[in-house]
Amino acid sequence: MFLKGERCNTQKCGFARNPEVPGKYGKNAMGKKTEYHGQLRAKQAGKRVFNLSEKQFKKYYEEANRREGNTADNFIQLLETRLDNAVYRAGFAESRSQARQLVGHSFFQVNGKRAKTPSIQIKVGDKIVIKKADSPLFAGFAKKKDSAPKWLKVDLAKMTAEVVGMPTFEESEQIDTQTIVEFYSR
Repeated sequence: MFLKGERCNTQKCGFARNPEVPGKYGKNAMGKKTEYHGQLRAKQAGKRVFNLSEKQFKKYYEEANRREGNTADNFIQLLETRLDNAVYRAGFAESRSQARQLVGHSFFQVNGKRAKTPSIQIKVGDKIVIKKADSPLFAGFAKKKDSAPKWLKVDLAKMTAEVVGMPTFEESEQIDTQTIVEFYSR
């Protein structure tokens, strides 16, 4: 909504004359940008990208920290190998939210078994099949262009996807995993 009034169509507009935040501190209203601020923003951005709660996100960090190897790489692998994310990355859904809802409504099978939980961790060799392929949600998928990452082998004609490898940082969504790890390891 554009509720600035008629005066803002002239040169007397207060927003045009003084674009800073009103108040005693003006442009410093948010305060100094600290290292903690940057880490918190990176974590919040990662949570929004993968559509996870704080509790879920922290659990994935703790699991990544327990595993052998680089925590940041383990963290991105855990996030990318969720079933709802794999469905989205395979191109079976327009967004992660839609993928999560489709998985929750039992539209998919993993290795021949009904999958209803979006947080299922998929492994190399797992096959994801659309169980209700006759649904209007999947009507135009055979004509779609395959844009899946290298770790997923997708057959849009048969509406199946197979996990052929583990995701790497280069193939993942570009969230700042190192900064997120630094935030949680404080």
